[in-house]
Parts: sequence; C-alpha cells; structure tokens
Amino acid sequence: MRNLVLAATLSGLALAGCDQPAGEATSAATESTVAAVEPVVAATTGDINEADLRYRIATLADDSFEGRAPATPGGIAASQWIADEMARIGLEPGFEGSYFQPVSLLEITLDTSRSDYDVFFNGEPLDLGMGDDIVYWTKLSQPEVSVDASDLVFVGYGVVAPEYGWNDYAGVDVTGKTVVMLVNDPGYANPDSGLFNGAAMTYYGRWTYKYEEAARQGAAAVILIHQTAPASYGWNVVSGSWSGSQLDLARAPGEGTFVNVESWVTEGVARHLFELAELDFNDLTARAAEPGFVAVPMTGLSSAGMLHTSTSTMDSRNVVGVVRGTERPDEYVLYTGHWDHLGTRDVPDGEDGIYNGAVDNASGTAAILEIGEAFVANPPERSVMIIAVTAEESGLLGSAYYGENPIAPFAQTVGGINIDAIMPNPRSRDVVVVGFGASELEDVLAEEAALQDRYLAPDPHPEAGYFYRSDHISIAKHGVPMLYADAGSDLREGGTEAGEAAGQDYNENRYHAPSDEYSADWTMDGMTESVTLLYNVGARLANSEAWPNWYEGNEFRGLRDAQRPE
Repeated sequence: MRNLVLAATLSGLALAGCDQPAGEATSAATESTVAAVEPVVAATTGDINEADLRYRIATLADDSFEGRAPATPGGIAASQWIADEMARIGLEPGFEGSYFQPVSLLEITLDTSRSDYDVFFNGEPLDLGMGDDIVYWTKLSQPEVSVDASDLVFVGYGVVAPEYGWNDYAGVDVTGKTVVMLVNDPGYANPDSGLFNGAAMTYYGRWTYKYEEAARQGAAAVILIHQTAPASYGWNVVSGSWSGSQLDLARAPGEGTFVNVESWVTEGVARHLFELAELDFNDLTARAAEPGFVAVPMTGLSSAGMLHTSTSTMDSRNVVGVVRGTERPDEYVLYTGHWDHLGTRDVPDGEDGIYNGAVDNASGTAAILEIGEAFVANPPERSVMIIAVTAEESGLLGSAYYGENPIAPFAQTVGGINIDAIMPNPRSRDVVVVGFGASELEDVLAEEAALQDRYLAPDPHPEAGYFYRSDHISIAKHGVPMLYADAGSDLREGGTEAGEAAGQDYNENRYHAPSDEYSADWTMDGMTESVTLLYNVGARLANSEAWPNWYEGNEFRGLRDAQRPE
C-alpha cells in the first residue's frame, strides 16, 4: 500500500524525537510544524461500503504513518490525515473551530538504578525484586516520591460501592498507610451469590479504580495482589506493562487522585506477607468476598521507599468532527475509536519493526469516518460527534481527557458507540456485546441486529472486564450510556468453530505485533455489515427523542439519573 500514502516529509517534526532535560516540556507538534501527507484520495460515498473501508484502513495502516504512536512524526501525520478526511467528507470542526482537541501527555520514567521500594517486617527489608516479586511506580509528577514506614492494612477488594451496599474501608482510617487488596471484585469469587454482577467484572474490579479509591481514602501506597484467574492475565503482563516509562495526562499541580506509590506483587509474595503477619491468606481472601468484611491490619509489616523519576510532556490530540443536527443540535450521539497504535521498535536489519495496527485500530477509525460520512449524506435530527481519540494504547488517555473535558455536556449526550478492532471476517449470525446487560442501548442494538437476521451474544469472558478496557469507559464512568459491540464469532460459514479459530489466530499471531497489517485478501463482508449495524443504531438515536439509560442496578445508573432527573 505504499502507493496510497506518500512518505511524510519529517524535517519539520524533528522536535518530536528530541531528548529534553528532566522536568522540561517537549512540545511534540504544532499545526504549523506538521508536514503534509498527501494520500491518493479515493472516491468515497455516503453509504457504508467495503471499498471505502478498505481505502481508509489501508491508508491508516500504511508504513508511512510508522505505527501511529502519539506525539511521533507518524502519529502527528496520521491524526492530520484523519482531520483532513473529516474536512473532505463534510464534518464540521468539533473543537473551537478546529478538528483537534489538544491532549497534553506526561511521560514519567522511573530511575530503577536509584529507586527502591520494599516491604519491611519488624523493620527488616524483605528485599523484593523489581520485576520478579514486585512492580512499582508513581504517577506523581515529582522528581522524588517517598513512602516512610507505612503500615500495611488488608482491605479486601478495596471497593466502596454504595449501590451494592459495600464499603471495604468502613471503620478503618488508612491515612498514610499502605493498603493491600485483591484484583477483580467480590462477585468474581462468589458468582452465584448475587453480589455485584456475578462473574462479570464491574468497574470496581478494575485496577485503575482501586488505585483511585485508595487515594481518595488517604492511603500512601497500594499493593495489589496479582492472581492470574481474576486478573485474566499472567504476571508477565504486569511486569511488562508497568515497567519502563509510563504515560498519563499532564495535569496542573494538585490535580488528579494518586497515592504516592502504586504497585503489584505476585501471589507468592502476598502469601508470604500474610504468613509473616500471622494471617490465613485463604481464609481472609474468602472472607473479603462476603458482606460485612472488615479491614485487617497486617501486624509487623510496613512499606517504605524512595522513587526517583524524570518527566517530560508531549503534545497529542483527539480528532473531532461533528454533523450538526437539523432539529436538536444541542443533543449529541457519540462515536469513538482510537487512532493510535504502538509505533515502531528497533529490530535487526531485514525485520519489520513497524506496528501498523490495521485491525487495532485502523479498522475502528475507518469505521467512524465511514459512519460520519453516512451522516453527512443523511443529516440527523440530533448532532453526531465523531471522536478519533489518541493514546488508547497508553492507558485510554485521549478518551480520559475527553471524559474530564467534554466538548458536549454529558447531560446533553444521548449515548455513544465505541468501535475498537473489528475483525475482517465473513458475516456472522451474532453480534458480541462486551459488557452485556449494561444499558438500554442494547435494546436498540437487538432490534437493529434482528433486521440483519442476527442475535446478540454476551462477551464470552465477562470476568476479564473487557468493557472497562476500551475508550468508552472514560465516558461511561461519567454517566453516559455507551455501547461496545463487535462482529460476532458465529460465522454463517463455519459457525463458532471457524469464528473462534480466526480470533485465536489473530490474538496469537497479529495482536500488538508488526504482522497486524492490512491485506487485500481480507474478507470484508462481515465488517461492512457490522459497521452498517452500528450506523443504524446511532441513526435510530439521532433521529428520535429517546434518552436511553443504564439498566437498573448498573454502577453508572445513579450518575445518569442525576444528570437527567426528569
């Protein structure tokens, strides 16, 4: 596909790769320094069709964009192409007269040679090994962050969930202490008990929530116990994902909710800590999943350490276009999908070091552009906002920024649809709903799917919490109903066996690998049908006066009710 996109002229973008002294800002790009990328423009049309999707996926997954990492020359050029494409097909600029909503990112790099964080028993260090036994970091933008003789307290799952009548911090003051907690939520341990959402993870099971809640409670540090089954990934994922530089949103001093030190330990280390404190690990973890659990001091154990970090900032951007509603322009339906991927890696000569991200997520970005063009051709009664977000691969940061700085007020946002990684498979009988049973958007989806002779299928692994691992959660946790659906695996030719085999092949051989590339040999009829379906769902919302809500009992229902009390 080198003939589709000319190589970007990168001389004006040299600052993107410059090293800066610790603590100084790196301005990775401004509109004046972005070099032009001049694609061979396809003659796209206002209907959802395979040719348009192929053109856009092939363009975004082209080597010219060098894997679309945020704040790199390739990422800057890719986001510029998306903005140009929005303008070409007739979307209005979505943010203060621009297609770009600026997103400033903070890179925090732990100096492991000078940093140390350990657990102590009766004042003696346990000498936990970074990477093997423990992984730790800080999100505080400070050159030195310390924890000093902070007593350990086991707080079960570390959850405060009023709608479930649950508070693991009830009756305990953890100010300045180190809280030790389990991953996932109590429903996972007792799926038939009626607690939380049974085996399906809720937002309270996500590690992001647990760290934030501990900070709200005044804790100095968090030790999260890794267990493969409830986490749904192995220790290798923890040690690989939380070592090295970490990205977060750049914030003003005092903004954000963080403990001093966030960490994970292996289950083996956790069991040893419980033994030292003369606590029964199996008994206490079982009790933690029962109502009325009370936090337990881990006598004799404390944590301490000093973390040395360097920081730099980089500029990225969400790309936003709007189709203005003809009758109710102040009410919005959202479509989101992340444009970024992993960029490039140093590899030996002759090997491919470009992570093109064709499925993840050139496919979703192409889909929301295709849907935006369809709305331009068929102007809706409500406004439709198309948001290609940045830095999803770095922790959902672009969508998190939108969540904290919404362009459309959440009380005026009807709902949204997130599209992330559509498999190029043949047509399916089913539509997989990630986070099945969440909101009334699924009722609309079911009706529209039936018109395609398709049925809804729940995510086959709800305990993994995939609903909380993509960009829509950044908006959902502010109360707006969001839908995350995907092409199914019950293929019309080959059934679930063929669909699951295709999914497994992608996960094992292409996911987050240089081999996630566009191919002209892709079978696209399933993707095209699913994009059409998601357009139809949004069109139903955009041409109605309905205000869908979360289902009763959902953790976000109370937020939505407060937004729209009528």
